[in-house]
Amino acid sequence: MTAGPRGNRVRDQELAYHSIPRSLFDALANGGGGPAAIRVLLAAQRSKSVALLRGVLHALDGAGTEQARIARPGAEVLIAVESRDPAAYARAICYPSFDAWATHTLRGLSQQRAGAGTELARLATVAAAAAIAAGMDAQLAVRADPGMVFLPSLGAAHASSDGATVRTSQGRAEISWPGGRVEIPPEYRSAPGWQPLRSCPLGEYTLIVDDLDPFRMPGEDGRIQPRLGAREAGDWSRVLRAGYQLLATTQPEVAEEVALMIRVVVPLAPSAHGQLSSSSADAFGAIAMSRPPDPYTCGVTFAHELQHLKLSALRDIVPLTEPDDGRRYYAPWRDDPRPASGLLQGAYAHLGITRFWRAARQLASGEAQARADSEFGLWREGTARAVAALLASGQLTSAGADFVRGMSATIGPWLQEPVPATARAKAAADARAHLARWELNNGPAPA
Repeated sequence: MTAGPRGNRVRDQELAYHSIPRSLFDALANGGGGPAAIRVLLAAQRSKSVALLRGVLHALDGAGTEQARIARPGAEVLIAVESRDPAAYARAICYPSFDAWATHTLRGLSQQRAGAGTELARLATVAAAAAIAAGMDAQLAVRADPGMVFLPSLGAAHASSDGATVRTSQGRAEISWPGGRVEIPPEYRSAPGWQPLRSCPLGEYTLIVDDLDPFRMPGEDGRIQPRLGAREAGDWSRVLRAGYQLLATTQPEVAEEVALMIRVVVPLAPSAHGQLSSSSADAFGAIAMSRPPDPYTCGVTFAHELQHLKLSALRDIVPLTEPDDGRRYYAPWRDDPRPASGLLQGAYAHLGITRFWRAARQLASGEAQARADSEFGLWREGTARAVAALLASGQLTSAGADFVRGMSATIGPWLQEPVPATARAKAAADARAHLARWELNNGPAPA
């Protein structure tokens, strides 16, 4: 057992050493994995969240800041929720923005930057959200900055004061401050002063569209979409449902992995450069994307970011690349030279992209089929090139070499599949154009 503030504790069993069976490792290497592999990765990520929580609790020991004073009662409430309602506790600490916040806070404290640790007080809002979900009585002082109280995984309330209090009692919850209060309605529905996170049902699977949490996607500050209007939120729901349904029709095994692993979509602002998407190892379970223009773009974005999340989680269990030695490589999907670790991430994501278009072209027709054929032709070649570069790099660990050989075993046979001549020609022209642009900016691509 590990002590936290005022005698609170974090369970050691949640911090256990994690490994992955060889059969599941091989399944992931081939580009899939299935539910069994995803559950292993999820268990490891939960331990990571618990370890981050433990780090934050230790940071509170002896801290004399105002932030720490606000956070300490939250720590006590959160650990009480763990004992009373483990599901509510897990929902709170496994929500993607929890890891992003905890990592940001601990990194700031370790680097002793000016103003470091200024987000410690957020632990109180994490605890308040957990107490509300558990139906547990609690009263916690929280910060309202800037003019909003964010309850991670639930929503946010406008507050016209720097300080506020969250109270939950007998199944009712409210946020109050000097001169005002907001009642949080049952099931967190919209109410005056209260903005809930929106849910997007996709059959038995429900996504959360998070356009509120300040930690919803690290590294995307300049591109994150602000709160969606009602009509725009409806448009997002329709395209997410259509994209997921297409994925479920063409690749039900991938759709099942998405349903287990991706819980949150973070809207990005539209871009003149086309569809944008990203994910972060610091916000596991969330993906960010600009609104897809059609179901195919949405479906391939799910498939793409799923691969990034799987690989990030696996690399927390098994090192796949050696320390960076300074060498850089050509990636057919990037404009900048990439280290081996980045090339592996991109290659694994594009293995999923190639798999998506391979499946989609079996059911598409007309323009959609022409698009699927050319995308399949383009990315099978690009992925195979990156896989070959990785195998020749000397930058893979023994496990990493096994993993990339598994990727090669999947992509190799796809290179032999027939593709219409027009699609092959378009794919080849697109590949040549990208390489020419890359070499113009970066010099000759490594052989």
